[in-house]
Amino acid sequence: MSRLLEIVRQLRESRGFRHKQDIASVLARLDPGTSAPAGVPNGDDSAVLPLPGGQGYQLLAIEGLVPDFVQALPWFAGYSAVMVNLSDIAAMGGRPQGVVDALWACDDEQAGELLAGMRAAAERYEVPIIGGHTNLRAAQGHLAVAVLGYARELISSFAARPGDRILVATDLRGGWQGAHPFWDASTDANPQQLRGDLDILPRLAEDGLCLAGKDISMAGVLGSLLMLLECSRAGASVELERLPRPREVPAWSDDSAVAVQSQMRWLNAFPSFGFVLSVSPRHAEAVIQRFADRHIACSDVGVVVARPQLRVHLRGEEALLWDLGSQPFIGVGPTCGAKPSRIAA
Repeated sequence: MSRLLEIVRQLRESRGFRHKQDIASVLARLDPGTSAPAGVPNGDDSAVLPLPGGQGYQLLAIEGLVPDFVQALPWFAGYSAVMVNLSDIAAMGGRPQGVVDALWACDDEQAGELLAGMRAAAERYEVPIIGGHTNLRAAQGHLAVAVLGYARELISSFAARPGDRILVATDLRGGWQGAHPFWDASTDANPQQLRGDLDILPRLAEDGLCLAGKDISMAGVLGSLLMLLECSRAGASVELERLPRPREVPAWSDDSAVAVQSQMRWLNAFPSFGFVLSVSPRHAEAVIQRFADRHIACSDVGVVVARPQLRVHLRGEEALLWDLGSQPFIGVGPTCGAKPSRIAA
């Protein structure tokens, strides 16, 4: 099997890809009669409620953390639960307003670690924790966090169009969290820098430079792009060698076993700051410069195409990663009904 085909195989079998495919079974069970006023199908990073009088949009994002993450890294799980929701709000072109949580812990010590992490993130990003639910007598730890936000203009998962350039922006000024697939560029960063970096996204939306995008989630950069493409009923061609990568990840020209393992870890990574954007060619350079001005890596990695397939390229070889025309990923599209209620993905 070729190197690229092995990459495709591992991605398709990865935990992140499998978890995202679970969304399809949920969407199939939702009642189309519960449509939100936004009138947009499921699949975006947060729910959207248009405010009266055209005064923008209320956003609501929510994330639940897998129990093994909560058990292994309770402080970082608490921190991440807030951080990833703030990323979801930013991915929609919004700014956060407040945080609520639902916490189950097996004892006070575990709860204390989770809450300390949440508080640290809330303080660093200057977003207040304004309520929640607590149970300290659970069999094991669970945590879900929701963030309320506001947007003047939206960045949507449903707005990518053929001919758009695919830009990937990732903060590489961080490091791995132990052996886990979490790239942490947040916990040791300057808080003012963190807040300014997140504000890039709503400013891009307000300046009309970016209409479509998604934050990079547990499905990694290519899984997140797949969700964006499925929502937009489009496909893409991506050059893996153009993806931003930290110094810790060897170049794609390195075929050693250690290098290959590191490269796959990066493709599956959940970065603390990472976005996939679909941008008109006339705006691509301006968007890249906005990130560069804040020392964030942003690269043009490919193009959106009409055929609903994600094809990847590496060193002159091409492979089909996913055919959305024959196999849904998260189940967003005509088969989900015309007016399903919105949930975050």
